[in-house]
Amino acid sequence: MKHILIVEDDRSIAKNLSILLSGEGYFVTSAHTQKQAINSLENNRFDLILLDISLPDGNGFAVCTAAKRVSDAPVIFLTAMDDEINAVTGLDMGADDYITKPFRPMELLSRIKSVLRRSNKAEAVVELDNLKIDTIRGTVHKNGSELFLSALEYRLLLVFVNNRGIVLSREKLLAEIWDIAGEFVNDNTLTVYIKRIRDKIENNPATPTIIKTIRGLGYKM
Repeated sequence: MKHILIVEDDRSIAKNLSILLSGEGYFVTSAHTQKQAINSLENNRFDLILLDISLPDGNGFAVCTAAKRVSDAPVIFLTAMDDEINAVTGLDMGADDYITKPFRPMELLSRIKSVLRRSNKAEAVVELDNLKIDTIRGTVHKNGSELFLSALEYRLLLVFVNNRGIVLSREKLLAEIWDIAGEFVNDNTLTVYIKRIRDKIENNPATPTIIKTIRGLGYKM
């Protein structure tokens, strides 16, 4: 699941964007100030950033600079400032696109998908400690030996891989595996499958270091 950061001081616009993107299967985090945005960038991993220029405590250009310093996530400026100078400034700073408000939702979604394709953010092979996950071949190896996971176990593991560093609630995880398990998935099912995955990937499942429990919130890889 791709993680998108929305930096927008207008909370109603941010809320509507969040609803739109969540409905398309994206994981969304919102920030309403320059300070909040930079803090989010320092503590999370994003696949794309939607960025307004006018912010109450600064501007989007400063956030863009901070984003390029800490990650390679593509940036799309989304702003009411439609003058050429701001557009050129944003693009010269490394932004991948520039969209003016009011925007058409379907066009925005199309541009987001296009930017994500160009950035080639999908990782073919992910390595975590002694674990190697090949998302092209659909294989998982530990210390060089292949692990055999069920379809649901592998899907759940990929959800964690694609959201590394992000706390995932049990509700979010259940929603991600519903299309595979259907009516057979419930809260107890999730507990069982996380235990099974830990038994296979952790050196010591009793004290997991790859998929950690965040008490009261969920889990984090």
